[in-house]
Amino acid sequence: MKVALVYDRVNKWGGAERVLLALHEIWPDAPLYTAVYDEKQAPWAKVFQVKPSFLQHFPFAKSYHELYPWLTPMAFETFNFGEFDVVISITSAEAKGIITKPKTLHICYCLTPTRYLWSGKDVYENTPGMWGLGLRVWGPTLRKWDLVASSRPDHYIAISKRVKDRIKKYYQRDSDVIYPPVDIFQSTSSKSEYFLVVSRFVGYKRVDIIIDAFNHLGWPLVIIGDGLQRKELQERADKNIRFIDRHLTEEELHAYYGNCRALISAADEDFGIAAVEAMGAGKPVISFSESGISEVVESGKTGIFFEEQNKRAIISALQTFIKKRFDPEFCRKQAQRFAKERFKKEFKNKILSLV
Repeated sequence: MKVALVYDRVNKWGGAERVLLALHEIWPDAPLYTAVYDEKQAPWAKVFQVKPSFLQHFPFAKSYHELYPWLTPMAFETFNFGEFDVVISITSAEAKGIITKPKTLHICYCLTPTRYLWSGKDVYENTPGMWGLGLRVWGPTLRKWDLVASSRPDHYIAISKRVKDRIKKYYQRDSDVIYPPVDIFQSTSSKSEYFLVVSRFVGYKRVDIIIDAFNHLGWPLVIIGDGLQRKELQERADKNIRFIDRHLTEEELHAYYGNCRALISAADEDFGIAAVEAMGAGKPVISFSESGISEVVESGKTGIFFEEQNKRAIISALQTFIKKRFDPEFCRKQAQRFAKERFKKEFKNKILSLV
């Protein structure tokens, strides 16, 4: 069985990139097709035969794909997959729009329906600057294309029940659920006073309201991440809040997990890899309830939830949290449900059942 992989763009490191590496372990000969490839920003991809599109040669496209919103869909439509039996698109944007012949099975592992067009539309369109303006101008056209593209996969697999619901809501497609792989490290757990945020600095992550809550309480908070909102968030934070925006090794990151009191998230997450990593280090999670994290965390046993995305709800949850105790070993045990070997077995079996 000849397999190809397709991903939106190969220029960063995160949860989707872990999925790609796990799939590479199943199908090591599968090439990786993508819109653009930045070797410096994605050294993990050296194990693949990466095949970028014509956008690779456009100015700034490797880092600022937002400059070419009308060309990225076309880039994926130009690929030829005639020699493959199965093509697996891993996508939260355009990669599902590839065109395959009837003899080639197209399976989409959907990270979420294109966020800036659907579930996060309002947040992204209200972003200051050219990005927000561009979405307000191009959004209706891009949504029409996205709906057409969503009809092209033969089968959908969602990364969570939360994403499964979005696929049904926005694309009117059914899907199976296979949770993504998480690298779970055995960190030495110790008691510290700081709470932890691990997040990209973009609007829908709602790091702003976490900062507001900790500004009010004066409790120590460590925030690990980077993104477009970095300056704005740093200016918003008081002295009890510390930012770590340099690249951390896996060992450094897991040390932060192991030494925190709890991970906190205010986002409507697609799944919640950081939550699983924290639990793997024996730490509980405080999270917004309407999130994929609700499928990861067991309320009262591996964390607690708050019902609204605002400062007051977070403060109330934190005050409840400090009165409770959580078993580190139970947190670690629950995290093992999302280990990489489980993902590889489930995903391979699902593909073979569909062929």
